[in-house]
Amino acid sequence: MPKLVAVTGATGFIGNVLIQKLIQNGWSVRALTRTGRYSTDESVQWIQGDLNNLAALHHLVDGVAFVIHCAATVRGSSFQEFEHTNIEGTKNILCALTQAKQTQFSRFLLISSLAARQPELSWYAQSKYLAEQALIEYSGQLQWTIFRPTAVYGPGDKELKPLFQAMRRGILPVVGKIHNRFGLIHVYDLVAAIQAWLESDKVINGVFELDDGIPGGYSYQSLVTIAQQVWKSPVHCVVIPDLLIRGIASSNLWIARLFHYSPMLTPGKVNELQHNDWVCDNTPLIHALPAWRPSIRLQDVLSEVI
Repeated sequence: MPKLVAVTGATGFIGNVLIQKLIQNGWSVRALTRTGRYSTDESVQWIQGDLNNLAALHHLVDGVAFVIHCAATVRGSSFQEFEHTNIEGTKNILCALTQAKQTQFSRFLLISSLAARQPELSWYAQSKYLAEQALIEYSGQLQWTIFRPTAVYGPGDKELKPLFQAMRRGILPVVGKIHNRFGLIHVYDLVAAIQAWLESDKVINGVFELDDGIPGGYSYQSLVTIAQQVWKSPVHCVVIPDLLIRGIASSNLWIARLFHYSPMLTPGKVNELQHNDWVCDNTPLIHALPAWRPSIRLQDVLSEVI
């Protein structure tokens, strides 16, 4: 019987890498897409629709044993924008899955975010936390796992790439305190964890954090050290004053509401960036998935990611 997995967010940064790796490993993929897509690869079946299209969601999960829910929005000018996709969208796919006949045998993986650890910081963080809670409410009806990766980078990344490019030009913008700690993880390591979850013979219920395993994570200063070692040129930290960055974020939010677009830099995002501890503990996940270990170090791929 072919290995079949349903994936949401398949056209996004993480999802795109994931489905390519799944195909390489012999999986058949049923993937949700908002726009019509055609694939010459018989391993991928595209289902046109979104997280509000219940008929498409029923088609997506029908007969599958595994669902990987990557779809989410990271931009918004109000909590309602995040709620619509991240919370209600998650509830919709859970509803479709639990109405399917094979529910008791299904395994559901939610790709959340480490931001969910601090839901008070931003609309995004709160929406990811509440999406997790929505999944946990289905504990009696399906087997579930939640991954909380820290900042993800790699091929196709649009969020961290500008930061690395600025470092290449000799400047590292600092939002918050220079000694704040944060984790990073390469998208290939995250996808490897997902693959280990798929291949695991045992049920893995719980919430798991994951990063690249660097003890204590990174600081802005350690990023500077790595960049200077890789590129053999000076890199300088430039601390952005709190009043300035918050003024820019507030203006950006006001303009976004005026012109009806979804901004990335908002006061909530500033709260996330200024938080002093975004370091993960991989130990619980490694115990649950002994086959997985993060293997990619930033210093080995820094030139590639820009």
